[in-house]
Order: sequence, then C-alpha cells, then structure tokens
Amino acid sequence: HPDHVGGSMMGFELKGLAELLERVSVPVHVNTHEALWVSRVTGIPMSDLTTHVHGDTVEVGDIEIELLHTPGHTPGSQCFLLDGRLVAGDTLFLDGCGRTDFPGGDVDEMYRSLQQLAALSGDPTVFPGHWYSIEPSAALSEVKRSNYVYKVSNLEQWHALMGA
Repeated sequence: HPDHVGGSMMGFELKGLAELLERVSVPVHVNTHEALWVSRVTGIPMSDLTTHVHGDTVEVGDIEIELLHTPGHTPGSQCFLLDGRLVAGDTLFLDGCGRTDFPGGDVDEMYRSLQQLAALSGDPTVFPGHWYSIEPSAALSEVKRSNYVYKVSNLEQWHALMGA
C-alpha cells in the first residue's frame, strides 16, 4: 500500500516507485481503492497505474498470483495467493493482525478480511508482511489455531478484543 511505495508523506520524501520508473519501465499494480493515494504520494499519473479488484490475477513470468482484497489495515490492503502460499501483508500476522488506526483503517473490515482468509482452501503457508513472531511462516491451519484474532466468533467479540 502507499506507505511502501515512496513519495511525499508526513513531511518526508522517500525514494521508491517514481525513481524506479525513471530507470526502467515496469507495470505498477495497485488495488483500485488505493490508486489515487499512490498517485498522489508518488506523483505517478493514474494512467500509469494498473488497478485491480478482488480476485484478479497477475502473471509474473510463469507464476500466477491471485489478488485478495483484504481491507481493514487500509482500504486497499491486499494479500497474494500463489502456489500454496499466502503473502498476507499487513492484514494477517502469525501472532496478530495489522493495525486499523491508520487513515482509512476499519476494525469491521479487518474482521471480515480475517474471516475471508480463514476460509481459504488448501491450507496455504502464511508469510506475513512483518516478522513479529518466532517463526517466519506457518500453515494457515496453525495460524487459525494459535492466533488470538481467531479466538473470537463474532463481530461483537471482535469489537471487545480490539477496543472498538
């Protein structure tokens, strides 16, 4: 999402996508819900962004990546499912989940996104966007068994857990 692409944010100038595109022409894939923000912070025109929605696939070489829209941390947060692996970004960690107190974050959306990930078939290996646990990855079944975010069974309990 936008805080990982460089640009002008919170008074800082960070190198990122704009500098990469000065060196090499590559497609920039973003979730449709974050395209405007990515364009604004990087200066990359909207016309140069390839926008995606939930369920789209992107091919990188011979690897097919399914894009899963998982809002909650930010409106356009997404996870990537490929070859039995779930790159969970800032949505799901092995021992928790991403924050929801950023602009556009939403506690209810995070709950729904976590439930969506829990329902994935095939028990993919979860690779979180941050390594806040002992192990760098784990099977989704293990994450569902051990992660406190899966100890609640409804939105009311989720609100109590998250202080919402």
